[in-house]
Amino acid sequence: MTDNRYHGNLDITSSPHQVGPVNTTKVMGMVLLALVPAFIVGIYQFGYRAVTLTLVCVIACVVLEYLMNKALKRTQTIGDLSAVVTGVLLAFNLPANFPYWMAVVGAIIAIVIVKQLFGGIGQNIVNPAVTARVFLLLAFSTEMTTWPTARGTGLDAVTSATPLGELNLGSGLGDVTASNMDMFLGNIGGCIGEISAVALLIGGIFLICTRIISIHIPLSFLGTVFVCGFLWGGLDGAVFHVLAGGAILGAFFCATDYVTSPMLPMGKVIFGIGCGLFTMLIRLFATYPEGVSFAILLMNILTPYIDRVTEKLMYKAPKAVKKGDVVNEK
Repeated sequence: MTDNRYHGNLDITSSPHQVGPVNTTKVMGMVLLALVPAFIVGIYQFGYRAVTLTLVCVIACVVLEYLMNKALKRTQTIGDLSAVVTGVLLAFNLPANFPYWMAVVGAIIAIVIVKQLFGGIGQNIVNPAVTARVFLLLAFSTEMTTWPTARGTGLDAVTSATPLGELNLGSGLGDVTASNMDMFLGNIGGCIGEISAVALLIGGIFLICTRIISIHIPLSFLGTVFVCGFLWGGLDGAVFHVLAGGAILGAFFCATDYVTSPMLPMGKVIFGIGCGLFTMLIRLFATYPEGVSFAILLMNILTPYIDRVTEKLMYKAPKAVKKGDVVNEK
């Protein structure tokens, strides 16, 4: 007689099955730690508004996740810090003077629409924060492209153009007032968390060294941006496009999302190249001055197909046996 007492307790999942010390909460905590340098620069350049807007985004994301889990009768996941990371990344993709209520709308898009309605953490097919930014850019274009002047610029003005905005309105790099060193340090206008290349690089290298992320996507993403920038404007153009806008924030913190990026190294490289290529196509030839979010969103959609192709190439799956074929069994 079969003993069925324990059959209901079996969980059937795909490999790997090895249990390690790293869980979702620890991974998200490390990501938050890596974002601290960029947050400090944002506070220095934009003042208290960088703090309050980030708090609004984080609180809105956590509360919305709690309410959605309650409404859908799911296990509460606010303790895994994924909603906190989404809130911080959403705030980092917004100007410091962005209206609070619009930021809450972005949180609704990120948590309710993109994450929870698709099944919760691990089920979303696109990055929540990136998708929310794209929605806000399309819905509230004026507010999303009105940048407060950073303290370090030394300009006596309320708002200023970003380097990519100046490039888009002008005819070349000569129309950009900010230097590469300004963009490296963060003495420019822009979104809260994307202005300082050095702060983001510190956080990104920390994530790579702690093996939270691999180097494949950031290197292929930024490498493609560098090559395309070099072909367009030489070495100055290459360095400019790597440092400007959200390239580094996107490469290290958004494109590397476990759920919405490919699993295999080959797929990650393809994904990163695609992100870099679409970013540069939008920057150089489209109406919008920045293309990082659009590029990541598009490559998120292509991720299942990239996984399918790279799995076949890596594991060399045999062709399907047709009727009438002779199978040699040993």
